[in-house]
Amino acid sequence: MCRWLAYTGAPVFLEDLIFRPERSLIDQSLHADYSEITTNGDGFGVGWYGQREFPGLYRSVRPAWNDRNLIDLSAQISSPMFLAHVRATTGTDVQRSNCHPFRFGRWLFMHNGGVKEFQKLRRELAFGVDSQFFPEIAGTTDSEIMFYLAVTFGLLSDPVPALEMMAGFVEETGKHHGVEEPVQMTLGLSDGERIYAVRYSSGGRTQTLYHSKSMEALRELRPDLEAHFSSEARIVVSEPLTQLGDYWDEIPESSVVIVHGGSVTTRPFQPRLPH
Repeated sequence: MCRWLAYTGAPVFLEDLIFRPERSLIDQSLHADYSEITTNGDGFGVGWYGQREFPGLYRSVRPAWNDRNLIDLSAQISSPMFLAHVRATTGTDVQRSNCHPFRFGRWLFMHNGGVKEFQKLRRELAFGVDSQFFPEIAGTTDSEIMFYLAVTFGLLSDPVPALEMMAGFVEETGKHHGVEEPVQMTLGLSDGERIYAVRYSSGGRTQTLYHSKSMEALRELRPDLEAHFSSEARIVVSEPLTQLGDYWDEIPESSVVIVHGGSVTTRPFQPRLPH
């Protein structure tokens, strides 16, 4: 399974979260603690928001820990919102078009998990993508098809119901083909204004997902810490970046978290069939 993080707050350098924490994303790419698959070396990607109308994107099939360009870019790029992902393939090819995040307009999307027996369901799932969006699919992953299914079901205007319909469509397709518990996912996505994070699986045994508490909570735990993050900064992660367990709240099963302006809203995530 993959590892990912999403950040929002005052601009920080990408390296402040990708490289510097004691349990950084780079460290997790070498040895994840909260996953059965401990090494995530099948490529990586970073998407960030800056001064342009669309987010920047850098993806590579190299292991994240062995890419000098990532080190240099992370030391130079400062952003108020970015997503980063290290990949462990669940069966599809190691190629750049299969690396996360995926981008469509202002949106970035990344996924940890998988569609069970994806090759069995792939054709029918792909037919669910609207013809106007289908040419945008460049890779072969279940994740990218899930993204464009959500776009088809209205992600650009109403993200949470669209994601619920995407999950419902995958589950219904799995049912038609005799695949039990087809969905396993933690999702991170953003439109440059908000971060949306989903933790859901058909069997209710979803991979871990956490969000950080406020900077004030961090300073209470570590008064000696010279934290340079803004008070509204929040991070969503597959697993904590620090050993400070009390600083991280686990996102509940079957939930979606919306992070905006320093506030974190949690609500139930309930798959539904498309209209």
